[in-house]
Amino acid sequence: MKPYISVITIGVDDLERSLIFYRDGLGIQTEGIIGEEFEHGAVVFIDLQSGVKLALWHRKDLAHEAGLPLGQPNPTEFTLGHNVASKEEVDEVMEQARLAGAHIATPAQEAFWGGYSGQFQDPDGHLWEIVWNPAWELEE
Repeated sequence: MKPYISVITIGVDDLERSLIFYRDGLGIQTEGIIGEEFEHGAVVFIDLQSGVKLALWHRKDLAHEAGLPLGQPNPTEFTLGHNVASKEEVDEVMEQARLAGAHIATPAQEAFWGGYSGQFQDPDGHLWEIVWNPAWELEE
């Protein structure tokens, strides 16, 4: 298997609420909810970089598709990392998320490894880490 990810799907309890958070609150472009004409098909796709997409899908539909029971969400299973170009940009994104209704799990601060980061949770508890890493040069 090649180490290549093309879609990251996160389960949400309220697709409309998540759409409003990501599109209106964080300013991320999307076509909105599509696939509503299909049973278990309503989804929001968000273009990330280099062809990678973030999909927001009802948790119950994701469980149905996988053939697994719907479990309790656990925000400490993984984080979605968003690297930015400066400490100031970390602060800006964290404030934007707070204003959009995110729960600030860890305020932006100096990290033990030399960077600067903070963490917030979206309306469904998914954990986002906003990071400035002085060792990484970002592509525009």
